[in-house]
This record gives sequence, C-alpha cells and structure tokens, in this order.
Amino acid sequence: MGYVAARGGTEAIAAAEELVRRHRLHAAAPWLELEQLTERLRYLTDRVMGEGGLWAPELAARAIRQAEGDVIEAAHLLRAHRSTLPRLCRLRAVDADGLDPLRRIVPAFREVPGPQLLGRTLDYTGRLLDLADEDRARDDAAGAAGARVEPTEFETTLAGEATDRAAEERSARFPQRLLDVLRDHDLVVERRRPDDPEPVDISSFAVRPGIGRSGVLSVMARAETGALVNLWYRNILGPDNHLHEVTLGEVRHGELPVLVTHPHTGGDVRLGVVRATEVEAIEDLNGAEEDRTRFDVGYGLVAGHNERKAIAMANLDIAVHRHGADGALEQSVLMTTDGLDASGFLEHLKLPHYVTFRSMIERKQAMRTDRARQQRTGRHNRGANENGAQR
Repeated sequence: MGYVAARGGTEAIAAAEELVRRHRLHAAAPWLELEQLTERLRYLTDRVMGEGGLWAPELAARAIRQAEGDVIEAAHLLRAHRSTLPRLCRLRAVDADGLDPLRRIVPAFREVPGPQLLGRTLDYTGRLLDLADEDRARDDAAGAAGARVEPTEFETTLAGEATDRAAEERSARFPQRLLDVLRDHDLVVERRRPDDPEPVDISSFAVRPGIGRSGVLSVMARAETGALVNLWYRNILGPDNHLHEVTLGEVRHGELPVLVTHPHTGGDVRLGVVRATEVEAIEDLNGAEEDRTRFDVGYGLVAGHNERKAIAMANLDIAVHRHGADGALEQSVLMTTDGLDASGFLEHLKLPHYVTFRSMIERKQAMRTDRARQQRTGRHNRGANENGAQR
C-alpha cells in the first residue's frame, strides 16, 4: 500500500481519492470484466439495481466494481447516476399477471392452479463451501475451447424437445392465482381500491407518513434488503401481542414487459423486459378486532431476483396495515429502511466534528466549575450555620 504525504484538508482528500483509484485500477489481480459480475454474481447485481432504483445491469456492474463490492456504495453510485438522466417518457403500469415466469412456487397448497416451477434457487443447495468449483469451471472452459464434439441427431432432438417444453412452461399464463382461489371462496379481506390510483413516484419528492399504500410499497421495493428483513423480524409480534404468522401464497421470479404508450397511435410499445420477484403473503386473522373468518394478504414486488426482500416486503405490507395508517411502523418503514439515508447519516460521523465536540467539552468544564462552586458555597454555608449554632 502506498502513502501520500499531504498538507491541508483539500490535499489530504485528493490524496485519499488517489489511493482508492490507484488500488482499484492498478491492483495486481486481473481486471474484473463486467460480464463476470452480471453473469456470475447475478444476485449481487440484482440487489444493487433494486436498491439503486435503476434497471441497468451493466451500470450496476460498473458501480459494484467502482465501489469494490460495497453494496450500499454501489447503490449510491447508481442512484446518483440515475438522477443525472433525462426523463424521456412515463412507463405504463403493467399487470403482474403478465409476468413471464422463470420460477413459481406456492408453499400454501400441494395441488395448485397452474404449474409449480422450482427454477433457479439456492433453497435446496447444501450450505457447504465448494472448494473445487473454480478448478471444474477452468477445466470445462479448456474443454470447450478444444475439439468441438457435434451432438448426435438423437441428442439434438431431445434438446429441442426440452427447449420447447421449457418455453411452453414459461410462456403459459396461469389460469388462477392462489389468491383468486381464496377470493372465489370469500376467504380474503378485500383491500383493493376501486379507483385504482396511479402508483406514487417516490423519486420526485421526499416521502412522509401518510403517503398511502403504493408509496409505502415503493419505498420498500427500493429499501436496503437487510434493513427490511430486520424490521420484519422485529414486528412478527403484532401490537395486539399475537404472533402473526404468515404463509406464502405465491413466490414468483420472471420477466415483466416494459411498456410505453405511443404518442401518435395511443397503442402499447414494448421496449424490453425487466426481471422481478413477486410475493403474496397470507396471514391468518385471529385478533380480537379482526375478521377471523378471512385471511389478509400482503404484497411484495422488487426488481431482480431477491426473494428474501420480496417476502419481507409482503409481510411488512400486512403489518403496516395492521398497525394503522400513520403508525410507528409505517414511519419506521419510510424513514429508516433506505440504505443510502441510513449509511449517509452513519458515514458523516467520520467527517470533522471538532467544533461541535469542543463546545461539548467546554459545556462539561463549565458544569464542573459550576458544581465545584456550588460545593464550596455549600460547605461555607454549613460552616456558618455550625458556628452560629455553637454561639
């Protein structure tokens, strides 16, 4: 590690920036390509895009590389970059039923409407450190670079059939969600609004309690994953001192279309797709003031593949409603779960605070002087009283 001598605050800051840049750009290790992050560290890239509020895998990879793996710093870089981009148009709100599934599970039911797709998940992998994966990947790459072995006609046919089946499963629209089944049996408290208001754009103003359900959901969709999980875990016990357990109805990961309205024809124009994770959480209502004949359902939808965050979001959606509008929990969700806000307040503690701290020291010294003066005055008064009593 190199050290740069500098005098003065500005020179010291410039020297610190140069040290960061020098190590990042001129480290002894091979240069980290963007594809290595977007393809091999997909969960990390997805999390940074979700918390940064911008779907741009390559830019997220650049932010991760620049931040040297610091997730919150990378999200900060991405969100700061997003603030410099022009707003060319407003996207159309799309129905989540249009999600093209890569993964869909329904833990609540054994036999469900539509297929269950395990898809890509870490749920069933052993928590054992694989020390040989790098060697295997290197050997596979070397083998692929060697003589190419052409597949037989039989292997080609099987591969084609498997691809067709996968495409059919992914493109199939499920005939019914589990939530729709529960609605058909009148088992769900209805919290949908008939007027269907437009979602709140939290990037255009500072959020405050009372923002409404779409605003709370938007904040949670952009929240720091660990903060959201921790807040949900702390609020499993409801305000009525009942343990509010939930059952997951739908867990989906797939691709959602990005649509805009054509300015001349008024028709839909598909710009592309983004991956998203969607969760519906079902809670058994058993409180004294609740409708015990029905369930409540919370909703979570986050960018990328981040089931942990989407599950916490769906559960907190229920909890915020249960605690009441403008309650303490809604305030905690809105004001304490943004990773940039929280880390910014924490990081500022490392900046110079000597003026503030000097005033604190002076107050302590003044209080100590005043206390000593009062003690001397007290001893003098007690001595005078004792002398008077003796006379």
